[in-house]
Parts: sequence; C-alpha cells; structure tokens
Amino acid sequence: MAKRNKRKYYDLNETTEERQLYLVKDRHDNIGKQAGLKLNEIHPKTKAQSDTFDSYNENYNLMLHGCAGTGKTFISMYLALSEVFKKSPYKSVTVVRSAVPTREIGFLPGGLHQKLEVYEMPYRSIITELYGRGDAFDVLKHKDVLNFISTSYIRGLTLKRTIVIVGECENLNFHELDSIITRIGSDCKILFCGDFKQSDFRNVNEKQGMHNFMEILSGMRSFNTVKFTQNDIVRSNMVREYIIQKDNLNY
Repeated sequence: MAKRNKRKYYDLNETTEERQLYLVKDRHDNIGKQAGLKLNEIHPKTKAQSDTFDSYNENYNLMLHGCAGTGKTFISMYLALSEVFKKSPYKSVTVVRSAVPTREIGFLPGGLHQKLEVYEMPYRSIITELYGRGDAFDVLKHKDVLNFISTSYIRGLTLKRTIVIVGECENLNFHELDSIITRIGSDCKILFCGDFKQSDFRNVNEKQGMHNFMEILSGMRSFNTVKFTQNDIVRSNMVREYIIQKDNLNY
C-alpha cells in the first residue's frame, strides 16, 4: 500500500500562499526520498564566498563577478538547490546559458536538446559533486527541479517560482541581459555569475553593455554585488598561481 502524505489536512486559517509552500515542500521531500538524493552541506571557504552566503540569506539578488576558479557558479547552485528543497515558494532552479555558445548552437549536430547538452556539462559536474552521485543531474532534470533555457528562446517567457542562475554573463550583451531580467516574474530570485576578463566579445560596444547593466543594478536595493579576487581562488594552487602570474604580466 502506498504511503499517504504526512500532511493529511489543511488549516482553514492558512493563506493560499502558505498552502502552496506546503505543496512545494511536500513535492520536493518526495523527490528527495524517492531518488535517495541528499545535498551535501557546503560552507564558504573565502571572504567573497562568505559574503555571497550572507547576501543570499538576506534575500538579495546577486551579481557575482571576478576571477575564474573562485566557485561562483558552484556556490550559486548550492544555495539555489538548498532553498528549493526547503519550505520556500521556489519550485525549481533555472539556468540561463550565455549568449556566445547560444549564437554558435546552430553549428552543432543534432536537435536543440542535443545541442544544449554540450553546455550543460559544467553543471552536471557541479551537481555530481554536490550530491556525490553521478545520476543526480539527470534525476533533477527529469523531475523538473533543474531546467535550462537558451538566451535565444527566453523572449516572451515569464519565469515564476524559480531561482535563476545566469552563467558566463560576461558573454551577454546589454540587450540579452535586459531580456533575461525582464522575464523575472513573481516568487523569483536571480544570480548572475561571470568573469569579465574571460569575455569573448571583441567589440567595445558589446563589452560596454555589461558595465551599463551593472550600473543599473548598483542603484537597485534588491541587488548586491560581490567581487571575487585572486584571494578567493579555490579550484587549485596551480590555477591561483597561473592567474596571479597572468595578471602580473597584464595578459
């Protein structure tokens, strides 16, 4: 006999929002139990990571930018999944991919699903580490807890009850950044992650778009910006040594 949901009734004094929170929480509890998934607990390792945790827990939307290898995307995914599986209004994590790969997506073989899989690989690695299981990524996607959207297909959408992670935002021009943030609907949170030194843009006007966008965010009380420096590199000692030397030589 199938087990009944532990919560057998609703309090008549509850608001609709409170009932929705219970429904989302029950759904996620069931997903975790059925799949045997348990998110590993992660703690900040550097000052910038600690600032990110604090700002996120204070309910800010975030712009995380700076050196490669500092864990910007990793901790963003951890924080987002942690909140989705708590009693929160968020039903899923939505990853919006960068524009440069999106523009080149037509050159890859296969349909849209097969093309996007190439750009999901970094997130598959992150999810595997967060859960300690190689199938966790596929389970979360299958259950619609983890979704991916290409910037080419975001126009006209309204994102609701999701935590949005915008990866490699240094490769988004102003129009694309504007298109993403204006898709944000009710009960959403958004985190931008990028390293401006890794931008694939060569045109000065395209590069300027990110600076203009950040200027707008700096005047919004709902946003916090966290800068990651050489001191926040956690990927490996070699990466830290390389980036320090590269910066010293102004490359």
